[in-house]
Amino acid sequence: MATAVEQERKIIEGSMAVAEIVKRCRPQVVSAYPITPQTHIVEDLSQFVADGEMECEFINCESEFSAISICLGASATGSRVYTATSSQGLLLMTEVLFNVSGLRLPIVLTCANRAVSSPLSIWNDQQDSIALRDAGWMQFYAEDNQEVADLHLQAYKIAEDHRVLLPAMVCMDGFILTHAFEPVELPAQEAADAFLPAYDPLVKLDPEQPVTMGAFADPNYYMETRWHLEYAMSQAHAVIEEVATEFEQTFGRPGLHVIEEYRTEGAETIILGLGSMMSAVKDTVDELRDEGEAVGAIKLRCYRPFPEKRLIEALQGVKRVAVMEKDISLGKGGAVCTDLRAALYDLPERPAVTGFVVGLGGRDIANHTVRACYQRTKQGSGENVWVEMREDLLEPEMVQAWKQQWE
Repeated sequence: MATAVEQERKIIEGSMAVAEIVKRCRPQVVSAYPITPQTHIVEDLSQFVADGEMECEFINCESEFSAISICLGASATGSRVYTATSSQGLLLMTEVLFNVSGLRLPIVLTCANRAVSSPLSIWNDQQDSIALRDAGWMQFYAEDNQEVADLHLQAYKIAEDHRVLLPAMVCMDGFILTHAFEPVELPAQEAADAFLPAYDPLVKLDPEQPVTMGAFADPNYYMETRWHLEYAMSQAHAVIEEVATEFEQTFGRPGLHVIEEYRTEGAETIILGLGSMMSAVKDTVDELRDEGEAVGAIKLRCYRPFPEKRLIEALQGVKRVAVMEKDISLGKGGAVCTDLRAALYDLPERPAVTGFVVGLGGRDIANHTVRACYQRTKQGSGENVWVEMREDLLEPEMVQAWKQQWE
């Protein structure tokens, strides 16, 4: 699978790996506001621009709302655009994020996943990006920093494809990845240019060829605009797979296939999740396999568009699924679990799905956490379970309710 494409191997911080790959993507405009744990990304990019290593307009602004608004305007005029944010910063962008997708602008945004207030937390979970799942942005989640870098290069190519023209969010777990040093292979600029050609906008604001963008839509028109976005999301499935295959053939590493199956052959139980915790999941699967347990794992790389067909194919013959996720749709359970249950609902023989809320606010997800979720899944199904709660921080009736749910 590997080719002779020139690449450079560095032991590098996750945030710097993002800055390095974004530089190779040649954005013409970068605008961002610093927020922990995203700050290192834009600091490094601004240094590249200041040192003359990157031909780009780096625009300082006063808030995340301003940053994404600047990106919208730059993208509308035909520029390749980049931004990054986290947590409250992403939520401050919300209004404009919907505008960006409605205008079909292929902006790429890095979300350094972090818990949202209140109470204040700077540690990792995925509540911020999951809360924006309906904003019309594609969402890709990385397990490690090599995958983080690779996803950005592919995200631009997918987003700018004229069959898609949707913005993309590359999500990396805050601190766990952003501040971790790992070996990362980065393509030479020539290789990146060959894989990702210059942006060719289908429509842009140009005084020589005037167009109207983001116009007022009364009830005779608005519904069709939403259908266009839904159709573009459906078209993205095929484009994602095409780009993933091309990436593999070019760089010799796994591409952005919407899911990754791990030791699923003969598995009766599957543990499904997304992001950095999948490393612990895979380690635990190896341990359980050594003990004779029929268990495997599925990593969800792409959450939007939701890869319903691929998941149905991968779960054929499976008896049980444990969905572990670092988010909560309050009043309903984990968002990924809810989506998976809906996708499997019409199957005549569908696996039992148990949802596990884990790691909120940066709580550790260790092998024993994964093992506990696996054992609970074997006992029953249909629950939405909060894992490893501190009983000393709950009222007695709450402890009783949690224990009933868990047991």
